[in-house]
Amino acid sequence: VLESKMRTGTESAAVNGAAPEAGRLSNGAEERPQRFAFSAEPSMEDIRRMQAEFTDERAWNKFHQPRNLLLAMVGEVGEVAELFQWRGEVAEGLPDWSESEREQLAHELSDVLIYLVELAEKCRVDLPQAVLRKMALNRLKYPASKVHGSAKKYTEYKD
Repeated sequence: VLESKMRTGTESAAVNGAAPEAGRLSNGAEERPQRFAFSAEPSMEDIRRMQAEFTDERAWNKFHQPRNLLLAMVGEVGEVAELFQWRGEVAEGLPDWSESEREQLAHELSDVLIYLVELAEKCRVDLPQAVLRKMALNRLKYPASKVHGSAKKYTEYKD
């Protein structure tokens, strides 16, 4: 449900997670690259269930309380940041990254997601539904007609 409500553009994911290069059409117009799309499986609920089983099998629930999960997630975000540190701007699709660097990024981003999903579970936050509510709020705070092409915060816009 979330996927169908949130997805825009092309349905197919790019190869190796990288967006294809834009090109020129025969009439000289700029061709837009296909949008990246996640695979349908596993769902967020599948991820929650896999992590819950993993934690249960190891009797780690006593360690996996909200504060600890938050701190672990922050540590993993730091590991993602280290991969980008000192690189300057990085192009979408990471064309200059090696397969090994991309795989390391995938591991670290997965760790962040796993901790986020488990933190949401422990706090009883239904993430897919929370995202739908938050996107509705964002649409009100940032109407496309008012903010198109600008990075200002919503409090800086004048009616």
